[in-house]
Amino acid sequence: MTAAVVPALAVEDVRKEYAMRSGLFRRGGDAVRAVDGVSLAVGRGETLGLVGESGCGKSTLARIIVHLVAPDAGRISLDGQDVTFLRHAQLPGYRRKVQMIFQDPYSSLNPRMSAGALLREPFLIHDLVPNNEIAGEVERLLVQVGLPADTLARFPHEFSGGQRQRLAIARALAVSPDVLVADEPVSALDVSIRAQVVNLLADLQQARSLAYIFISHDIAVVAYLSHRIAVMYRGAIVESGPAGEILRHPQHPYTELLLAAVPAPHPRLRGRAMRRPAGEVTAPHRVSLGCRFAARCPIAVPRCRTEPPELRELSSGHFAACHLR
Repeated sequence: MTAAVVPALAVEDVRKEYAMRSGLFRRGGDAVRAVDGVSLAVGRGETLGLVGESGCGKSTLARIIVHLVAPDAGRISLDGQDVTFLRHAQLPGYRRKVQMIFQDPYSSLNPRMSAGALLREPFLIHDLVPNNEIAGEVERLLVQVGLPADTLARFPHEFSGGQRQRLAIARALAVSPDVLVADEPVSALDVSIRAQVVNLLADLQQARSLAYIFISHDIAVVAYLSHRIAVMYRGAIVESGPAGEILRHPQHPYTELLLAAVPAPHPRLRGRAMRRPAGEVTAPHRVSLGCRFAARCPIAVPRCRTEPPELRELSSGHFAACHLR
């Protein structure tokens, strides 16, 4: 009997709520369900694309995974070990294995530190190599991300957007992580630079067997990079499965809506008929009695508004939460 493959990182039934303010300084009784029972996993050398429109909870989930935000419930595991709640002294060891690339490289890099200082800092903090070897490691990182060695004395504001993101990627790679959580890493870049950074991430993954959780609202970018895709709507996963299966045979109406909204005819997304959503996005704090997408769904039936659908396996590895599939 073949042993089950342990994922590099997994989250199980993770939840996070934020209280809403009802006045200028006081909190009200309503809460935003930013992450509502999300489960997903990613293996070594694999990219899991997490896609959904702005405000669906993707970034909150990313911050939970890297321990910038504590979950209200659920479990996070790294190589099969429970890492949901870590003591302060345990965080450096965890963050050596799980790193994050943020959307805006300018705000995520210390503007008072040169590129060389930014790349040397992880080696010093984690005591990764002897001091006399740090310079060589920094040069190796620059080569890997396609930055020239003469950039070490420059500061973040002296780089272009694409160069800053390459610098942010190099900094994340300095500690030799197993998992990279990339939160909208190319959305702030020009289209031509975006393709360069995405290709860089693909090359680095192949060279280092990294596990990626690649978060984006742009399903065309996710389609290019991902092995599997999870579609998130109002804090929950509504569809997940192999990338090709999701793109060719979407089973949830929200996934169809995302695919139909792709402006350019990406080769893996051609032939997708447009389905216009009915109604408006439901307020994030409003509890849905039925399907959370029912108010916008063009094919909803009365059952959809009264009974929440379960995330069911419709074919091998392909899950969707829809009564009509």
